[in-house]
Amino acid sequence: RTVKVQEEIMAYKDPKFSLYRSKDGAIVGGVCSGLSEHFKIDVTIIRILFLVTILGWGSGFLAYLICWIVFPEKEA
Repeated sequence: RTVKVQEEIMAYKDPKFSLYRSKDGAIVGGVCSGLSEHFKIDVTIIRILFLVTILGWGSGFLAYLICWIVFPEKEA
């Protein structure tokens, strides 16, 4: 069992596994689409989380803008 856990941990440390902006299904900058591919969850959940933080505290807009600038665009 320990070996299996170690293999799963090593799979997440793959240097090719990084955050990026994805133009597949992108609406504005591809940040939400890239995050959903990275975390393997539905893009709608990410968009709702950003919307809640934008409307609730306003920090979501700043976070999205920073991600848009920092995350590289996914190569086709």
